[in-house]
Amino acid sequence: QVQLVESGGGLVQAGGSLRLSCAASGRPFSTYVMAWFRQAPGKEREFVAGISWSGSTYYGDSVKGRFTISRDKAKNTVFLQMNSLKPEDTAVYYCAARSATVVAADPGAYVYWGQGTQVTVSP
Repeated sequence: QVQLVESGGGLVQAGGSLRLSCAASGRPFSTYVMAWFRQAPGKEREFVAGISWSGSTYYGDSVKGRFTISRDKAKNTVFLQMNSLKPEDTAVYYCAARSATVVAADPGAYVYWGQGTQVTVSP
């Protein structure tokens, strides 16, 4: 079992920045693919970013150039640095994990999920 706990969400003005954290516990974290998804009201869960165990990163088209995913294997933590935030980034952000070597954009490919953290960007 893997437990994931997100933190760092909040309210920010457009153009601002936030840094989300996801602390993992349980099985060896370093061998897992980690990802961030988000879900806005009335919309499907959307892939935001993912990082493989080797450090390869992948991003959704809507966040490329603005968001950065990273991980600290020693602290079993993955981060999402979000810059130049826009009102359309408003959503609940979820951390997810899967035991694989390849990042997947399909939320159905992930077994473990955090409880989510709200990010609200005001105009």
